[in-house]
Formats: sequence, C-alpha cells, structure tokens
Amino acid sequence: MNKVLIILLIAGLVASFRIFDLGQYLSLSYIKESQERFHALYSEHRVPMIAGYMAIYILVTSLSLPGAAIMTLAGGALFGLVTGTILVSFASTIGATLACYVSRFFLRDWVQGKFGDKLKTVNDGIEKEGAFYLFTLRLIPVFPFWLINLVMGLTKMPLRTFFWVSQAGMLAGTIVYVNAGKELGKIESLSGILSPGLIISFVLLGLFPLIAKKSIAFYKAKKE
Repeated sequence: MNKVLIILLIAGLVASFRIFDLGQYLSLSYIKESQERFHALYSEHRVPMIAGYMAIYILVTSLSLPGAAIMTLAGGALFGLVTGTILVSFASTIGATLACYVSRFFLRDWVQGKFGDKLKTVNDGIEKEGAFYLFTLRLIPVFPFWLINLVMGLTKMPLRTFFWVSQAGMLAGTIVYVNAGKELGKIESLSGILSPGLIISFVLLGLFPLIAKKSIAFYKAKKE
C-alpha cells in the first residue's frame, strides 16, 4: 500500500508541474528578472533562502523534471562561485540519489520497460570498469543526467557508492556551470555579454566535455 501511495504522490507532483506550468519559474529569463529580489531576500534571510533553493533543486532532480541546468546557473548567479558550487554539488547528488532510489524500489518495472535498452550498456560498463564507469558517465554524460539516475537504479551498485561517485564525477562540471551562472548574473546590459569573464565561462562550457573525454581516454590508455 505504501508503495502505491508513493507512486501516486510522485505522479501527482509531476502532473502538478505540468498542469500549473511551474517550468516557467525554472527559466533563465525568470531567474534574471527576479535576481534583485532574490539577492535582497538572501541578504536578509540567508539560511531560509539556501534551504529553499536546495529543497527545490532536490525535488526537481529527484523527480527527473527539466530545470537542473537552469538551477545550477541560478546557483552561481544567486550565491557566487564557492557557495553556489557547494550547494549545487550536494543538492544535485542528493536529488540524483533519491531518483536512483525511487527507480530501484518503486518504478523498476516502468524504467525497465522504458529504458531497458540502455540498461545492457550500463551493466556491461559497470562489469568491466566498476564504479569508474559511473564516474565516466558523470564526467562525460553520454546519457542525460536524469536518465543515468533512473537506469542506475536497476543496477546492483550500492546507493552510497552511487552518491559519492556521482558527487566526485559531477564536481568539475558543476564548477564550470556555476561559474557561468555567476557571470550571467553580472550582466546588466548588452555590453555585459562581451565581458571577459562571461566569454571565458562559455569557452569553458564548450571545452569541458572535450577535455573530460580526452582525459578519460588518456587515463584508460595509460592503464592498459
């Protein structure tokens, strides 16, 4: 009975997100428009703002809703590089682990039927490389963030391993995205788009997947 109630709760939350068009609040334009108000609230109520941000981020990622990338950029714009990176790192990993848990214990049949073709690839990778395969997926996302969470729920990897490997694997990408969000948050006019900081941030966004891929290939070649 509890399992049915949890599945109904998850379905209700996802349906509410669609019906009430809550995705509009997870857009870059909304974050930018609301930035001054958020900064004012943050300066007066730091702990509630941090708690609220993390709760929303965890909810979005645990339910596999769209908006994690925007939430990451918003973390940089609202909290800066260091605080934003810490908050995003833990919120994204907690949310991902909850999504993995839900997939494993509540939505196994649905995930198996929907993404079973991806499961063989993941299982083969884990069999050959163990937890390092998940680290590689996090560093070079061959599959989308939410899909990795769901498919990994059907594997035998312990959740605690999933947690720390995901956090380690996503950290570099988190820093790059949070830094981009920090620079976006500084734009006050069209001229701000040409600021060195923003240009460097977007160059890093473009180069990061390539650098990560080359690094993994170099590591594997050296290992062999």
